[in-house]
Amino acid sequence: MSSSARIVHLDDTSPNTRRGGDLRAVLTPTSVGATSGFMGLAIMQPGERIGEHYHPYSEEFVYVVSGELEVDLDGTTHPLRPDQGLMIPVDVRHRFRNVGGTEARMVFHLGPLAPRPELGHVDTEDAEDAAGTAPARTAPPDPAGARA
Repeated sequence: MSSSARIVHLDDTSPNTRRGGDLRAVLTPTSVGATSGFMGLAIMQPGERIGEHYHPYSEEFVYVVSGELEVDLDGTTHPLRPDQGLMIPVDVRHRFRNVGGTEARMVFHLGPLAPRPELGHVDTEDAEDAAGTAPARTAPPDPAGARA
């Protein structure tokens, strides 16, 4: 393996639950020195949601590994099932929901990176609205600047 290549295990990542679900940034500028984007895994239990947001600088690519999801794209709902991928253009508002009875897992990749991490993700609803109940648990700041 090249000296610059790195393998990162999911267990080596920190949960981020502030927007709903459990978002794990796996391959990021911080963790592996990525310069073109970052990749991670969204884990959602039945009934969980990832709150509506958009990315002003990045396209987002998602791939459903397991579970039954719905995604709202600029207010229009679409089903997402295992082995389906989706490309979300820059500035498109999106929200994900686990509508099935089992855990859902979705790989996400965003690129290119925003000029600064804090510019990469814009929430359009708060955590309480996203969860539909209590506010999401707090987590450390997102080192990559944006999430799925």
